[in-house]
Amino acid sequence: MTPSPTTARAPVLNATPRLDKLKALPRKPGQASFFYWDAHFRNEAVKVLPGEYFVYDEDILITTTLGSCIAACLWDRERRIGGINHFMLPEGTGESGRYGSFAMELLINELMKRGASRMTLEAKVFGGGAVIGGMSSINVGERNTKFVIDYLQTERIPIVSRDVLEIYPRKVCFLPASGKAMVKRLAPTHADAFVAQDRAAAQKALPTATSGGSVDLF
Repeated sequence: MTPSPTTARAPVLNATPRLDKLKALPRKPGQASFFYWDAHFRNEAVKVLPGEYFVYDEDILITTTLGSCIAACLWDRERRIGGINHFMLPEGTGESGRYGSFAMELLINELMKRGASRMTLEAKVFGGGAVIGGMSSINVGERNTKFVIDYLQTERIPIVSRDVLEIYPRKVCFLPASGKAMVKRLAPTHADAFVAQDRAAAQKALPTATSGGSVDLF
Protein backbone atom coordinates (compact mmCIF):
# COMPACT_ATOMS: atom_id res chain seq x y z
CA MET A 1 0.00 0.00 0.00
CA THR A 2 1.40 3.40 -0.99
CA PRO A 3 1.72 5.80 1.99
CA SER A 4 -0.50 8.86 1.85
CA PRO A 5 1.18 12.30 1.71
CA THR A 6 0.34 12.80 5.40
CA THR A 7 2.14 9.62 6.51
CA ALA A 8 5.11 9.49 4.14
CA ARG A 9 8.43 10.39 5.73
CA ALA A 10 11.24 12.34 4.12
CA PRO A 11 14.36 10.27 3.49
CA VAL A 12 17.24 10.64 5.95
CA LEU A 13 20.18 12.40 4.31
CA ASN A 14 23.44 10.57 5.06
CA ALA A 15 25.70 12.11 2.43
CA THR A 16 25.99 15.33 0.44
CA PRO A 17 28.52 16.60 -2.10
CA ARG A 18 29.98 18.89 0.55
CA LEU A 19 30.33 16.03 3.03
CA ASP A 20 32.13 14.01 0.38
CA LYS A 21 34.45 16.97 -0.24
CA LEU A 22 35.15 17.40 3.48
CA LYS A 23 35.88 13.71 4.00
CA ALA A 24 38.33 13.78 1.11
CA LEU A 25 40.40 16.60 2.62
CA PRO A 26 43.93 15.65 3.73
CA ARG A 27 44.02 15.59 7.53
CA LYS A 28 46.66 17.61 9.37
CA PRO A 29 47.88 16.55 12.84
CA GLY A 30 45.22 17.45 15.39
CA GLN A 31 42.61 18.38 12.79
CA ALA A 32 39.10 17.03 13.40
CA SER A 33 37.95 14.46 10.85
CA PHE A 34 34.61 13.08 12.06
CA PHE A 35 32.20 14.47 9.46
CA TYR A 36 28.47 13.73 9.49
CA TRP A 37 25.01 15.06 8.64
CA ASP A 38 23.39 16.86 11.59
CA ALA A 39 19.68 16.09 11.44
CA HIS A 40 18.71 18.76 14.01
CA PHE A 41 20.33 21.66 12.15
CA ARG A 42 20.00 19.98 8.73
CA ASN A 43 23.59 20.84 7.89
CA GLU A 44 26.91 19.19 7.24
CA ALA A 45 28.90 18.96 10.47
CA VAL A 46 32.26 18.02 11.97
CA LYS A 47 32.76 16.92 15.59
CA VAL A 48 35.86 18.24 17.38
CA LEU A 49 37.16 15.79 19.98
CA PRO A 50 39.49 16.63 22.91
CA GLY A 51 42.86 17.75 21.56
CA GLU A 52 41.49 18.58 18.10
CA TYR A 53 40.69 21.76 16.17
CA PHE A 54 38.98 22.71 12.92
CA VAL A 55 39.06 25.79 10.69
CA TYR A 56 36.84 26.50 7.68
CA ASP A 57 35.46 29.33 5.56
CA GLU A 58 31.97 27.96 4.90
CA ASP A 59 29.11 27.52 7.34
CA ILE A 60 29.40 23.86 8.08
CA LEU A 61 28.48 23.11 11.69
CA ILE A 62 31.47 22.60 13.99
CA THR A 63 30.41 20.87 17.22
CA THR A 64 32.05 19.81 20.46
CA THR A 65 30.97 18.79 23.98
CA LEU A 66 32.69 20.10 27.10
CA GLY A 67 32.99 19.41 30.80
CA SER A 68 35.92 21.19 32.45
CA CYS A 69 37.54 21.51 29.02
CA ILE A 70 37.54 24.77 27.04
CA ALA A 71 36.57 25.46 23.44
CA ALA A 72 37.74 28.76 21.95
CA CYS A 73 35.84 29.87 18.83
CA LEU A 74 37.94 32.37 16.84
CA TRP A 75 36.49 34.32 13.91
CA ASP A 76 37.92 36.86 11.50
CA ARG A 77 35.08 39.34 11.13
CA GLU A 78 36.41 40.78 7.84
CA ARG A 79 37.57 37.65 6.02
CA ARG A 80 34.73 35.56 7.44
CA ILE A 81 36.73 32.51 8.40
CA GLY A 82 36.66 30.81 11.77
CA GLY A 83 37.68 27.82 13.81
CA ILE A 84 37.36 26.08 17.15
CA ASN A 85 39.62 24.01 19.41
CA HIS A 86 39.03 21.77 22.43
CA PHE A 87 41.70 21.54 25.13
CA MET A 88 41.75 19.73 28.48
CA LEU A 89 44.52 21.44 30.50
CA PRO A 90 46.30 24.81 30.34
CA GLU A 91 49.85 23.45 30.10
CA GLY A 92 51.62 20.14 29.58
CA THR A 93 54.67 18.47 28.14
CA GLY A 94 54.93 17.84 24.43
CA GLU A 95 53.14 19.30 21.44
CA SER A 96 49.55 18.24 21.99
CA GLY A 97 46.26 19.97 21.31
CA ARG A 98 45.08 18.68 24.68
CA TYR A 99 47.03 21.54 26.26
CA GLY A 100 45.77 25.11 25.99
CA SER A 101 49.02 26.81 25.01
CA PHE A 102 49.58 24.49 22.05
CA ALA A 103 45.87 24.27 21.14
CA MET A 104 45.64 28.05 20.81
CA GLU A 105 48.78 28.19 18.66
CA LEU A 106 47.41 25.43 16.40
CA LEU A 107 44.13 27.27 15.91
CA ILE A 108 45.60 30.74 15.34
CA ASN A 109 48.31 29.45 12.99
CA GLU A 110 45.79 27.58 10.86
CA LEU A 111 43.57 30.65 10.67
CA MET A 112 46.56 32.75 9.57
CA LYS A 113 47.54 30.20 6.92
CA ARG A 114 44.04 30.49 5.48
CA GLY A 115 44.18 34.27 5.28
CA ALA A 116 42.91 35.48 8.65
CA SER A 117 44.48 38.48 10.39
CA ARG A 118 45.18 38.80 14.11
CA MET A 119 43.95 42.39 13.90
CA THR A 120 40.40 41.34 13.03
CA LEU A 121 40.02 38.18 15.14
CA GLU A 122 37.44 37.94 17.89
CA ALA A 123 36.71 35.13 20.32
CA LYS A 124 33.83 33.31 21.95
CA VAL A 125 34.77 31.04 24.84
CA PHE A 126 32.91 28.07 26.35
CA GLY A 127 33.38 25.39 29.00
CA GLY A 128 35.31 25.19 32.25
CA GLY A 129 32.41 23.62 34.12
CA ALA A 130 32.92 22.06 37.55
CA VAL A 131 31.23 18.79 36.59
CA ILE A 132 33.04 16.69 39.22
CA GLY A 133 32.08 17.25 42.84
CA GLY A 134 34.75 17.47 45.52
CA MET A 135 37.63 18.45 43.23
CA SER A 136 37.95 22.13 44.09
CA SER A 137 41.57 21.73 45.19
CA ILE A 138 42.73 21.37 41.61
CA ASN A 139 39.69 22.90 39.88
CA VAL A 140 40.62 22.17 36.28
CA GLY A 141 37.68 24.15 34.90
CA GLU A 142 38.71 27.36 36.66
CA ARG A 143 42.34 26.94 35.62
CA ASN A 144 41.35 26.34 32.00
CA THR A 145 39.04 29.37 32.02
CA LYS A 146 41.65 31.67 33.53
CA PHE A 147 44.24 30.44 31.05
CA VAL A 148 42.17 31.11 27.92
CA ILE A 149 41.03 34.56 29.12
CA ASP A 150 44.60 35.57 29.99
CA TYR A 151 45.92 34.16 26.71
CA LEU A 152 43.42 36.06 24.58
CA GLN A 153 44.05 39.27 26.50
CA THR A 154 47.79 38.89 25.92
CA GLU A 155 47.19 38.29 22.21
CA ARG A 156 44.79 41.28 22.12
CA ILE A 157 41.97 39.17 20.73
CA PRO A 158 38.69 40.49 22.20
CA ILE A 159 36.29 38.04 23.83
CA VAL A 160 32.87 39.09 22.54
CA SER A 161 30.89 36.44 24.41
CA ARG A 162 31.44 33.58 26.82
CA ASP A 163 29.61 30.88 28.74
CA VAL A 164 32.04 29.40 31.26
CA LEU A 165 32.38 27.91 34.77
CA GLU A 166 29.33 26.88 36.89
CA ILE A 167 28.50 23.16 37.07
CA TYR A 168 27.21 22.40 33.59
CA PRO A 169 28.57 20.27 30.78
CA ARG A 170 27.94 22.03 27.47
CA LYS A 171 27.42 21.29 23.81
CA VAL A 172 28.78 24.00 21.51
CA CYS A 173 27.96 24.56 17.84
CA PHE A 174 29.87 27.07 15.72
CA LEU A 175 29.36 28.31 12.15
CA PRO A 176 32.80 29.49 11.02
CA ALA A 177 31.84 31.76 8.09
CA SER A 178 29.17 33.77 9.92
CA GLY A 179 30.83 33.54 13.36
CA LYS A 180 27.56 32.41 14.97
CA ALA A 181 28.04 30.29 18.11
CA MET A 182 25.37 28.38 20.01
CA VAL A 183 25.60 26.65 23.37
CA LYS A 184 23.36 24.15 25.13
CA ARG A 185 23.84 23.50 28.83
CA LEU A 186 23.44 19.80 29.53
CA ALA A 187 21.98 18.30 32.70
CA PRO A 188 24.76 17.84 35.27
CA THR A 189 23.10 14.64 36.49
CA HIS A 190 23.76 12.97 33.11
CA ALA A 191 27.41 13.81 32.74
CA ASP A 192 29.13 10.43 33.09
CA ALA A 193 31.17 10.80 29.91
CA PHE A 194 32.34 14.27 30.92
CA VAL A 195 33.21 13.11 34.43
CA ALA A 196 35.40 10.33 33.04
CA GLN A 197 37.09 12.77 30.67
CA ASP A 198 37.62 15.35 33.40
CA ARG A 199 38.95 12.80 35.89
CA ALA A 200 41.55 11.78 33.32
CA ALA A 201 42.55 15.42 32.89
CA ALA A 202 42.55 16.04 36.64
CA GLN A 203 45.01 13.21 37.24
CA LYS A 204 47.55 15.18 35.20
CA ALA A 205 46.76 18.53 36.81
CA LEU A 206 48.67 20.46 39.47
CA PRO A 207 47.11 21.73 42.54
CA THR A 208 39.02 32.86 38.88
CA ALA A 209 37.09 33.97 36.36
CA THR A 210 33.49 35.06 35.73
CA SER A 211 30.93 34.14 33.10
CA GLY A 212 28.93 36.56 31.03
CA GLY A 213 28.43 37.94 27.59
CA SER A 214 25.85 37.14 24.96
CA VAL A 215 25.53 33.65 23.50
CA ASP A 216 22.77 31.85 21.64
CA LEU A 217 21.04 28.88 23.26
CA PHE A 218 19.57 25.96 21.35
